Amino acid sequence: MKVAVITFPGSNCDHDLYKAAQQVGGDASFVWHRERGLDGFDVVLLPGGFSYGDYLRPGAIARMSPIMDDVMSFAKAGGPVLGICNGFQVLCEAGLLPGALVRNDALKFRSHDVRLRVERVDTLFTSDYELGQILRVPIAHGDGNYEADEETLNALEDEGRVVFRYVDRNGEAVESANPNGSWHNIAGIVNESGNVLGMMPHPERAMEELLGSTDGVGVFTSMMNSLSTAPA
Repeated sequence: MKVAVITFPGSNCDHDLYKAAQQVGGDASFVWHRERGLDGFDVVLLPGGFSYGDYLRPGAIARMSPIMDDVMSFAKAGGPVLGICNGFQVLCEAGLLPGALVRNDALKFRSHDVRLRVERVDTLFTSDYELGQILRVPIAHGDGNYEADEETLNALEDEGRVVFRYVDRNGEAVESANPNGSWHNIAGIVNESGNVLGMMPHPERAMEELLGSTDGVGVFTSMMNSLSTAPA
């Protein structure tokens, strides 16, 4: 699995993603935002951080970087794209995912572990999990409040495109388990084709017991296994 880790000015989780991809056997390379072309890559990863200092709003300027034209073409051709935290914001700004990530409802930066419930296991990114499995994964964001209009939210729910949801220790999607005010406790969604995933929590920071959790490993092994079994 040849993995492109897109790096923008202000990215600070690109090395985490690089190491996570390597840990599951991927051949990872950094791709600078001014570069062009993603030929030969099997997966594209958009890291967290503060691209362009979050000027205007998170992801708004990164969306206009030259490499994003290629990311959009890659995604529209069915290539797997994973955007985490700021990467999720970039995907929404680029129109590859619906809705927007706005300021946390408490107007404070949140950095701590959260619990996620796996809502789907038939995607490229979740096939190594069990349906309803509860994961412990860290967050670190100030603009992670997912919002969309009612029609979009209904479509996401009806079409089963919510992949991860914030829950409590009992697996319930209650308000107290929601760290940022995201509507419907949404933590991660996929596009209609299922090949683009955006999520606010950081699975690349939950890869080793030393860091407190290995619950993020499944995101990366799922991609690896899905690609290895895909028809040539």
